[in-house]
Amino acid sequence: MAQPRLLVIDDDVDICTLLTRFLAKHGYEVESAQRGAVAKDLLKKSRFDLVLCDHRLPDTDSEEMLQYIKSVSMDTAVIIITGYSDVRTAVNLMRKGAFDYVGKPLYPDEILMRIKDALAGRREQAEDVRAPKRTANREKTGDYVQGTGPHAELLAAHVALVAPTDMTVLITGETGTGKEFVAREIHRLSARAQAPFVAIDCGALPKELAGSELFGHVKGAFTGALGDKRGSFEQANGGTLFLDEIGNLTYENQVKLLRVLQERRIKRVGDEKDIAVDVRVLAATNEDLHRAVSEGRFREDLLHRVNEFNLNLLPLRDRPEDIMVFARWFLQQANTQLGRQVEGFDEAVEARLKGHAWPGNLRELGNVVKRAVLLSTGKLVQLSALPAEVISGAVALHAQEQGAGAPPVADGLKGVSHSAEKQAIMKALERNGFNKSRTAEMLNIDRKTLYNKLKSFGIEL
Repeated sequence: MAQPRLLVIDDDVDICTLLTRFLAKHGYEVESAQRGAVAKDLLKKSRFDLVLCDHRLPDTDSEEMLQYIKSVSMDTAVIIITGYSDVRTAVNLMRKGAFDYVGKPLYPDEILMRIKDALAGRREQAEDVRAPKRTANREKTGDYVQGTGPHAELLAAHVALVAPTDMTVLITGETGTGKEFVAREIHRLSARAQAPFVAIDCGALPKELAGSELFGHVKGAFTGALGDKRGSFEQANGGTLFLDEIGNLTYENQVKLLRVLQERRIKRVGDEKDIAVDVRVLAATNEDLHRAVSEGRFREDLLHRVNEFNLNLLPLRDRPEDIMVFARWFLQQANTQLGRQVEGFDEAVEARLKGHAWPGNLRELGNVVKRAVLLSTGKLVQLSALPAEVISGAVALHAQEQGAGAPPVADGLKGVSHSAEKQAIMKALERNGFNKSRTAEMLNIDRKTLYNKLKSFGIEL
């Protein structure tokens, strides 16, 4: 079996060197690039199974790189390397085709874990294309957890109400709120539960290939169409098709989708004959489609078709009573995946988790908990296993209120300096394993000054 080929893109030469050596020791063939232009040349010449890409590069950014990677190799997995201020951006990039993100500072074991997950997901995706009926029916009950708050109870009641019908459901909510999990639960509770569930991320589809992915194509329909291909509607025949980020479809494909919903017939790209399909459609979006209609980006008649029943998912910050419910569920999952036996969270950790703003919602919470389990050595997750910004709490909340990554401006330059100083201290603490002596030495201050700074910032360790 051939070694998986990886490409590391980061302008930090040391990071490229360390990751290249580490991953090579674990059986991967690795190349690296410090600039986007160099990476593009490598991607033109060679095929890579996975790309690790830093969010900020000297000549481009991860969003532009992701778009380019997917245009030259649709099935290449992409993991974004990001600082905490860019978590919201990284999570949004997952809606455009990125597999996952990993936050700085980088831990080799965490990166290895994410790479293994991505490559396993890539193989699973390939199997789904070859045998959708066999793989799309896997039991998904373990992937859905119900919260305990009033919103969760209302959501559960609405899911139970609409699931047995064949109504088209529009699931709305911020990125990372669990829209696909809800769609799978609707499918599981429906009369179609034993038929395929096929999920398509419209945000990750290259515009020129979206028609082929959804409706299929015949041999010779376009350059590269070497044989007939069944689209997602045919793969989901008899079952459920989940269209995530439906607002990203082009106008042409919106017209085709409307026709399918009206007539229950599709036409493959390049074909003249119609094919009857029996598919229930569930759609999701993180944008306001009514605004998209008013701006001419989305068809009003299609909106009415997909919005026969609406489910709106609240962001995690608006349902704090459910944060620990989900955190404990993610803890169980991480224990299973990593072969660990972490039993729970320290009280101080629970307080920090409940106080964090979670701009990346469930996706961010899941990543934080999984990383914490990986870094934990005892029975309970301790503060030292959490990212610095989750520990500080107020930084993330302030960023949420003012916009991700935006510095506070209420106090003018003094406020900006105050925030930057706090974030620098938290980063130094994390890099030194929360050892205050080493942190003070790194910051070139004495321990007493560090203690006073921590007290003034309200940081308790």
